[in-house]
Amino acid sequence: MSTTFKYRLRSPLGGLAADLTAEHRAPGTDAGEGFRMQIYRNVWLAPPRGINWRDAAWLSFGLSVHSSDLSSAHPDGLLIEVAALTFPLAHFRSEAAALAMDGWVRKEFDLPDRNLLVVYDSGSDGYRFQWGGNSAPFSEEF
Repeated sequence: MSTTFKYRLRSPLGGLAADLTAEHRAPGTDAGEGFRMQIYRNVWLAPPRGINWRDAAWLSFGLSVHSSDLSSAHPDGLLIEVAALTFPLAHFRSEAAALAMDGWVRKEFDLPDRNLLVVYDSGSDGYRFQWGGNSAPFSEEF
């Protein structure tokens, strides 16, 4: 059964928002499985069709920070199938996909906070993302 996690951050810039709808199951339980990416050992991600590559990379990153715990808890494998990632264009950056995935995974599997967050930085009049000691998938902006 699919569940939706709504990520929200309010800021003087308006904020960031992303809704992630996904479900989880064991891999191979559906003969018609489509494209999926291996995140870690037996943890897989099936992104929604037509997703932007940067959004897919950030979704993968948001899942990867929990992949060791998920792999241990699901020795027969785990497939996270994302049905939708929706957002208002005015309040979205691709990094928000990682934050939405992190929130969905923590809620769905009752996992600990890995300190992925974003704060509004008034000094730069922008956002500062923090990845809890993990290396972000991109080291520079495109």
